[in-house]
Amino acid sequence: MAEKRSFRLPTWRDLTWSWTPRSHREAGEAVVRNFLLHWFPHKVSKRSASTRYSFWLGTLSAVLFLILIATGTVLMFLYVPSVERAYPSIKDLEYVVSFGRFLRASHRIAAHLMVAVVFLHMVRVFLTGAYRNGVLAGQNRTLNWWIGLVMLVLTLLLSFTGYLLPWDQLAYWAVTVGTNIAKAMPIVGESVRFFLLGGHEINQNTLIRFYVLHCAFLPMGLGALFLWHMWRIHKDGGLACRDHAALEQKAAAAPPVRSKTYSLLGITAGRTAAVEAALVDDEAALMPSVPVLVRRILLVSLVILAVTAALALWVGAPLEEAANPLLTPNPAKAPWYFLWLQELVTITTVHLGDFTINGAFVGGILVPGLLFVAALLVPYLDRSSRRAVGVWFHRERRWLDVAFLVACVVLIALIVVGTFLRGPYWGFYWPWEAWPSHPETF
Repeated sequence: MAEKRSFRLPTWRDLTWSWTPRSHREAGEAVVRNFLLHWFPHKVSKRSASTRYSFWLGTLSAVLFLILIATGTVLMFLYVPSVERAYPSIKDLEYVVSFGRFLRASHRIAAHLMVAVVFLHMVRVFLTGAYRNGVLAGQNRTLNWWIGLVMLVLTLLLSFTGYLLPWDQLAYWAVTVGTNIAKAMPIVGESVRFFLLGGHEINQNTLIRFYVLHCAFLPMGLGALFLWHMWRIHKDGGLACRDHAALEQKAAAAPPVRSKTYSLLGITAGRTAAVEAALVDDEAALMPSVPVLVRRILLVSLVILAVTAALALWVGAPLEEAANPLLTPNPAKAPWYFLWLQELVTITTVHLGDFTINGAFVGGILVPGLLFVAALLVPYLDRSSRRAVGVWFHRERRWLDVAFLVACVVLIALIVVGTFLRGPYWGFYWPWEAWPSHPETF
């Protein structure tokens, strides 16, 4: 006779145990059984979770991307991608829709923060030498470095395409400057500008193209690369600091832990980063992902959400007059993250008698192109040993780090100059100097 089983409603503990495990065994089972927690490894390096090593910049980037998706989805219901109605719909957001101004400002602030945080994340990866393979098997950190560089470019493009959507003077002429720089590309420059604008001037075709790129293609591309990026981190054995910990532990020749099983049913064929990283005393170097890592991610997410909301309330999002192709602001500036290009164009435009060096090509295309190629080749230019992988400012990378930091300082200085010290006709003005009156041009 079949045994009857009594029906029992699930308790609160049954529903939430995976988020608050009471033992290491439950923590491991939580990662396996919970769909959301399956994203994390069973255990994570304590160094990787340290704020002093990574500053959680990768997590901050991901959270800002989620904020952009959430706020952008709501904005899509309120925005009309039409030359006639784009600007009025933005004005309605600012003055009619409840919390519309906060929503738009949050989206804009999150976009600017994401550009800055992704750039800082790239700086962190470079200065820790995390673009190179360490001692663990099966790694391909060079590929992940390339994926990150492409994600940085897509982040810039995502912010740039959203810049035009308000259809005000600031947006219209910033995009004009940006697309004119793209026009300086040899051979394909005209075609690239024509593709972006949908013609030879900024009009309805341009607006709908930027809207589709901003709301569909670029977010999907960035999201796909993000998933690939995270999968590669997992396959590479976590952050690069774990490679350095592996070298330290091997050098220390730590005694075996009596309570740990080191072999079960023989040795399996092949090696992976996870197997290589499972060191003799990894109990002292690792911690369970659940709930420790999850709680830290939640805390970081709440902090960046609070910062975004505070800046949205304090700074807001600018809105100038409606776009007017017949009235050119003086000066007309690109978005702040492209001002270094605009400044390079000015610096590299040199007149030698009747001959003029094309600054748009040299400063706008050639120099940034060479910088991007150099970034791609960095893993092959770095001749430091594996001891330098995952270590901040390792002495074996001294000169490479110095060259990189100099390039970053120059880039930031150019942005500062373009933002605060450039006035009418792109003249240089100190903050205490007055600008000429009536700088507009018709």
